[in-house]
Amino acid sequence: MGIWTLGINHKTAPVAVRERVSFDPASMPSVLQQVSQVSSISEVVILSTCNRTELYCSSEQLDVAQLVQWLSEYHQMNPQELQRALYALNAEQAVQHTMRVASGLDSLVLGEPQILGQMKSAYAVAQESGTVGSELGRLFRQTFSIAKRVRTDTAIGENPVSVAFAAVRMAQHIFSDLRHSTALLIGAGETIELVARHLRQAGVQHMILANRTLARAQHLAEEFHAEAVLLEDIPTVLAQADIVISSTASPLPILGKGAVEKALKKRRHKPMFMVDIAVPRDIEEEVGELNDVFLYTVDDLRDIIEENVRTRQDAAQQAEQLILAGVEHYMRELKTLDAVHTVRDLRQYVEQIQQEPMEKALKQLASGVDAEQVLRHFAHNFGNKLLHTPTVSLRRAGAEGRHDALNWTRELFQLTSDSTTSDKS
Repeated sequence: MGIWTLGINHKTAPVAVRERVSFDPASMPSVLQQVSQVSSISEVVILSTCNRTELYCSSEQLDVAQLVQWLSEYHQMNPQELQRALYALNAEQAVQHTMRVASGLDSLVLGEPQILGQMKSAYAVAQESGTVGSELGRLFRQTFSIAKRVRTDTAIGENPVSVAFAAVRMAQHIFSDLRHSTALLIGAGETIELVARHLRQAGVQHMILANRTLARAQHLAEEFHAEAVLLEDIPTVLAQADIVISSTASPLPILGKGAVEKALKKRRHKPMFMVDIAVPRDIEEEVGELNDVFLYTVDDLRDIIEENVRTRQDAAQQAEQLILAGVEHYMRELKTLDAVHTVRDLRQYVEQIQQEPMEKALKQLASGVDAEQVLRHFAHNFGNKLLHTPTVSLRRAGAEGRHDALNWTRELFQLTSDSTTSDKS
């Protein structure tokens, strides 16, 4: 069998195309069954995220055109439009790509860790759906092993490379245990949503979401079990906040020095960590002059992120070497399996051709024929049957000048005698 990868990602297609090619998680078992019915596909796993949709297939010779046709029909897309965004990889290239994806080297954010969990989930769904066999099973086990090594043996995932993650990581440096911290998040856009997600993962239990419209704040608050308030309510809740992260589109500052001073008095000058991600600023610059306030802007975070990107790029080079070694190991295993299959077939061949002379010998022994005579006859017949087909093939190879076949036979059976004879007459 052969390994194939067919897909689109953030490099080959805009979000307008990617979202049309994505699969609903609830329908994935049915989709897997449908794909497995496509001609020549024996195993399939589908990974579908916001940045990529990829089909990992096991097939002797994948009919890419037929699979593209199925995809276009399923998503009701023009096949030519879909084809322009698709890539199809086979054999070593497909294996290497799969390992790079799982390791975060093919992600929009280099080294992001979420993709490995998403790939494990995709594999688990395919297992439950019965569309994974020995070929993809072997590939994904090796892939997960390599991705784990990339995480543990390199620094690719240690440093934040997004503004949201960098803000949360800085908070962790100031507060040793975020589980007992309260976070006030100002705004309700994608950045604040990502900040909330990272804070929750870091252990923050209590979050307050402030927004210009309460409905949007409440919608986001429901997901994170947070409290929703309006922007004008910030002064009443500010004193509760150990962490303040703001990202709105307001043209004027939302949080001023006076409001923060009042909050600090209520807090008895317990430190506050603030990150202003907005441009223009949401928090007045003068707030940073206050004692017990640690105020950072998006520029402060950008310096950290750029340095961390460089660190990740260095780690990515190490990761690429681990992946190349993983691909080599995987392909070597496949070649070993090919040898195992050949040995198995050879043993079956020998068992088949020995069956007839063995039965004949047993009958002769049962009828009282001399045992030595039976054994000699059996050995002669079995030897002739065993060597008949190889002998015909070797004579044909010799006549055609295929000395490689002759030399390989001598090596296979360790025939060390001189292949030429002298005429001594």
